[in-house]
Amino acid sequence: MKNVHPVLVRMIPLIEGIGKTFGKNCEVVLHEIKNSNKSIIAIYNGHVTGRSVGSPMLDVGIQAIRRGKKADNILNYKNKSSDGKVLKSSTMFIRDENDEIIGCLCININVSEFIVAQKSLEELVKTDIEGETKLGDFENNNVNDILVNIVSDTLEAFGRPVAYMNKDEKVKIVKKLDDQGAFLIKGAIDYVAKILCVSRYTIYNYLDEIRING
Repeated sequence: MKNVHPVLVRMIPLIEGIGKTFGKNCEVVLHEIKNSNKSIIAIYNGHVTGRSVGSPMLDVGIQAIRRGKKADNILNYKNKSSDGKVLKSSTMFIRDENDEIIGCLCININVSEFIVAQKSLEELVKTDIEGETKLGDFENNNVNDILVNIVSDTLEAFGRPVAYMNKDEKVKIVKKLDDQGAFLIKGAIDYVAKILCVSRYTIYNYLDEIRING
């Protein structure tokens, strides 16, 4: 490839090999650091994040690169795609003979389906009644913390990643949040819309539908 560092060129065949080995849910990406705005020079299973050759690097990698030679590999961290898929990711930096970062190899595995399975297994083996978290427990936190906790707990209890939810399931989430008074908190409409990957007007429509149907 023209103007691409030879060390990176030699690594391109690895991308397909790793991707095929781990299957369709494993995205493997090779970045060239020279231009972070259009940094992907090779990618396999790009459907996982919807990216392709020429797409930019994600924020995690850019932030690490800013540390220069002190940047360390970022391994086995939780990430999320723009459409709500839960990812298990690793970012490994590639250096030249002068120890300068010239690229990075990133692996993003879509684990959303496994999370659904995990929740099903947890439900199957659970024997003890778990205590409920009350809003009063958050009285020392600020309002934004309360909203984040309400939404997080509701989604966790639902046990299904947002990327796999249909409209009816999202309406149920909104109803549970409304029952808990979440939408009385300033900024809740925009925050929930972002989390559920819908527009704020869609949330208003869901609420109208819920209140009409009782």
